[in-house]
Amino acid sequence: MSKQYEKPIAQNRKASHDYFIEDTYEAGIVLKGTEIKSIRAGKVSLKDSHVRIINGEAQLINMHIAPYEQGNRFNHEPTRSRKLLLHRHEIDKLFGMMQQKGYAIVPLKLYIKNGFAKILIGLGKGKKQYDKREDLKQKQMKRDIDRAVKEMSR
Repeated sequence: MSKQYEKPIAQNRKASHDYFIEDTYEAGIVLKGTEIKSIRAGKVSLKDSHVRIINGEAQLINMHIAPYEQGNRFNHEPTRSRKLLLHRHEIDKLFGMMQQKGYAIVPLKLYIKNGFAKILIGLGKGKKQYDKREDLKQKQMKRDIDRAVKEMSR
């Protein structure tokens, strides 16, 4: 699997703050008629969404896709569960890891690739509060160093 992705339509920035992302998978999404039009328009949110394995299928739960403006009666329900298209061995691996304490499957990015909506999901291990504080300290130190280097070069 190549690690090159198209320009993301939606990103879950909070995922990297709350989880150590250990592995990523690219999955297709089963969509209904007007959902892809709303996605192309950028009216989608990955906030508070997650993936569950239900009856041997990966389901994307709580992803919000706004109703399409010209969709009238054919519009979709904004936060319905959507099936993810993954290989059986990927689903089995994710299910096995999810059984361990502290692991979750979180959506990271949504993008269009070759005309199809794809989602990048990550297997994440939950961070503790002190891990989050340490990450913020590291990020601030990097900013300070970059700022000092920029000032020195002037």
